[in-house]
Amino acid sequence: SQSVSLVLLLPLLLPLGPTWHHATAQRCPQTCICDNVRRHVSCRHQNLTEVPNAIPELTQRLDLQGNMLKVISPAAFQDLPYLTHLDLRHCQVELVAEGSFRGLGRLLLLNLASNRLTMLPQEALDGLGSLRRLELEGNMLEELRPGTFGALGALATLNLAHNALVYLPAMAFQGLMRARWLQLSHNALSVLAPEALAGMPALRRLSLHHNELQAVPGVALSQAQGLVHLEMGHNPFTYVGEEDGLALPSLRELMLDHGALQALEPRAFARCPHLHTLDLRGNQLDTLPPLQGLGQLHRLRLQGNPLWCGCQARPLLEWLARTRVRSDGACRGPRHLRGEALDTLRPSDLRCPGDGAEDEEEELATMRPRAPLGVPKEDDGVAKPCPRACVCASESRHSGCEGQGLRAVPRGFPNDTQLLDLRQNHFPLVPRAAFPGLGHLVSLHLQHCGIAELEAGALVGLGSLIYLYLSDNQLSGLGAAALEGAPRLGYLYLERNRFRRVPGAALRALPSLFSLHLQDNAVDHLAPGDLAGVQALRWLYLSGNRITQVLPGALGPARELEKLHLDRNQLRKVPTGALEGLPALLELQLSGNPLRALHDGAFRPMGWSLQHLFLNSSGLEQISPGAFSGLGPRLQSLHLQKNQLQALPALPGLSQLELIDLSGNPFRCDCQLLPLHRWLTGLNLRVGATCAAPPRARGQRVKAAAAVFEACPGWAARKAKRTPGARRSPMKRRRWGADKVHVVPDLGNDPVASVQ
Repeated sequence: SQSVSLVLLLPLLLPLGPTWHHATAQRCPQTCICDNVRRHVSCRHQNLTEVPNAIPELTQRLDLQGNMLKVISPAAFQDLPYLTHLDLRHCQVELVAEGSFRGLGRLLLLNLASNRLTMLPQEALDGLGSLRRLELEGNMLEELRPGTFGALGALATLNLAHNALVYLPAMAFQGLMRARWLQLSHNALSVLAPEALAGMPALRRLSLHHNELQAVPGVALSQAQGLVHLEMGHNPFTYVGEEDGLALPSLRELMLDHGALQALEPRAFARCPHLHTLDLRGNQLDTLPPLQGLGQLHRLRLQGNPLWCGCQARPLLEWLARTRVRSDGACRGPRHLRGEALDTLRPSDLRCPGDGAEDEEEELATMRPRAPLGVPKEDDGVAKPCPRACVCASESRHSGCEGQGLRAVPRGFPNDTQLLDLRQNHFPLVPRAAFPGLGHLVSLHLQHCGIAELEAGALVGLGSLIYLYLSDNQLSGLGAAALEGAPRLGYLYLERNRFRRVPGAALRALPSLFSLHLQDNAVDHLAPGDLAGVQALRWLYLSGNRITQVLPGALGPARELEKLHLDRNQLRKVPTGALEGLPALLELQLSGNPLRALHDGAFRPMGWSLQHLFLNSSGLEQISPGAFSGLGPRLQSLHLQKNQLQALPALPGLSQLELIDLSGNPFRCDCQLLPLHRWLTGLNLRVGATCAAPPRARGQRVKAAAAVFEACPGWAARKAKRTPGARRSPMKRRRWGADKVHVVPDLGNDPVASVQ
C-alpha cells in the first residue's frame, strides 16, 4: 500500500514545468550572467551585434538592453520557447524583420523602447499570442499600418509614446480586443481617422497628451465606448463644442489641460453623463458657461485660466453652487476681485450693469487680446482659395504643401487655418509678414526648408501661434525682431541648425515661451542675457552642442525651469554656480560630457527640487563623498552607468531613490568598496554594479559579493547591518526584467500596467 501511495503522489512532487537540468545550467554565453535558479539571463551593455547563441533553452527572462543589435532577424529567438520577458531597450534597433518573434508563444512582456524603429512590417509581431504588454516608446515611428498588431489578441497595454506619429488610419489597432491602456502621448498626431480606434472594446484609458490635435476628434474617440480615462492635455485646441461629437457614456476623467482653449459650448460634454473630473487648467478661458448634461460631475479644475469674474460669470457660480461641483481657479479681474479664489465667491459678489459695472467692461476689453495687426476680417463663411500645389482641409482646418519643391512661402490659405505644414520645401528666406490673414494659426511647420534667415517681422499677425517648427534648417542666428508678432508662442523647435549661441535678443519677443529646443547646434557657451525675457520657460534642451561653460547668471531669468538638458556637450565640470536660483528644477541631464570627477557640493543648489539626475557616459573616474550632499530629500533616480568608476562612496543621504543605475563601471571590489557594498545591501534596488577586479571577483554583483569583503576590517561586526534611512521597496520590485527598480507596474507579478 505504501508503494501505491508513492506512485499516486509522484506526479504532485514533480515540477509543473520543464526542469533546468544541471548540464543545461552550465551553458551560458561568455558575455552574459545566468541565474540558473530563476532562469534569468542578463547580457546588458556588451556591444553585442546579434542575439547570443548559447542562451539556455529554458530561460524565462532575457535582458539584452544597451547592445548594438540594429536588426532583429527572422526567428532570432526560436530556441527560447519558454521566454516570458524580453528586454531590448537601447539596442539601436532599426528593423524588426517579419517573423522575428515566432516561437515565443509564452512571452508576456516585450520591451523595444528607446530604439530607432521608423516602421513595423506587417508580420513583425507574429507569434506573440500571449503578449500582455508591448513597449515601443521612444522610437521614430511615423506611421502605423492596419494589421500590425493583429496577432496580439491578449495584449493589455500598448505604449507608443514619444514617437513621430502624425496620423492614425482606420483600424490601426485591429485585433487588440483586450487592450485596456493605449499610450500615444508625445507624438505629432493631428488627425485620427473616424475608425482609428475601432475594434478595441476593452479600452479603458487613452493617453493623447502632447500632440498636435487642433480639435477634439470626437467621432474617432466615440468608437471606444468603454473609455474611463481620457488624457488630451497639451494639445492646441481652441474650442470644444457639441458638434465635435464626443460621446463616451463610461468616461469618468477628462484631461484638457494646458492647451489653447478660449471657449466651451454648454453641451460640449453632454454625451459623457458619468464624467466625474474635468481638467481645464492652463488654458485661455476668461469665461465658462454652465455645463449641461453632467449630473455626476464632482470636480472642475480651472487653475491657470484668465477668469473674468464680472457679470457674465454669475451663471457659472450659480451652477457650481447648485450642482455642488468643486472648482479651483482664481479671478484675473476686475481689479477688486483680482486673485480671489473662484470657490470663495457668491453670485452677488459679481457686479452687473446698474451695479456700477461699466468700468469693468472697459477693463475687460483692454485685457482681452486684440486682433493681430495685418489680419483681415473674414467674410461670412467665405474662405480664401487654397494655393496651387497645396491641400486645404476645411473640416480639420489644416493646410499643407509638404515636399512640393516650393521656392517661396505661398500665400492665400483659408483664414481659419490652424495648422500649416510647409515642410521639405526650399525657401532660404522667410520675408516680413510671410503669413498674412492667418490670425487663427496655432501650429506652423517649416522643417527641412533650407531656411537661412527670418526677416524682422516674419511672423507678424500670428497672434494665436503656439507651436513653431524650424528644425533641420540653415539658421545661424535670429535678429532681435525675427520672432515679433507671435506673443503666445509656447514651443520653439530649432534643433539641427547652425546656431553658435542662444538667440537671446529674439527670445525677448516670446513672453509665453514654455519649451525651447536647440539640440544639435554649435552653441559653445551660455552667458548672462541669453535667456533674458523668458520667465515662463519650463523646458530647455541644449543636448548635442559644443558647450564648454555655463556662466553664473546665464540661467537666472528662467526661474521656473523644470528640465535642463546639457547632455552630449563639452563640459568638464558641473556648472554649479549657474544652477543657483532654479528652485523648480526637476530634471538635469549631464550625460555624455567629459566630467571625469564630481567634487563636493556639485549639486547643492538644487537640493530641494531635483528628482532625476543623469550622469551616465561622462568618463567619471572619481566621485567625492560629498558630491551629492543636499540632494537627499527628493532625488528619485540617479544614472551613473557606463563610466570609469572603480570606487564609489556610500550614499546614505539619498533616502528616496527608486532607481540607481551603476552598470558598465569597472568596480574594484576590495575593502575600499565595503561601504558601498553595505549601502547597496540595505537597498532593495537592482543597481547593475558588477566587479571588474580582482580576478577572483570578476563578474560578481557588488551587492551580492559578500565573500569578497569578508576579510575586510570590521566585516564581522557589521555584516548584518543595513544602512538606515534607505527606503525599502516592496519585495516584488526585485523581479527580473524591470528597469532596475523603475517598475510601474511590477512586471514579475503582473505584466500589464494597471489601469486606474
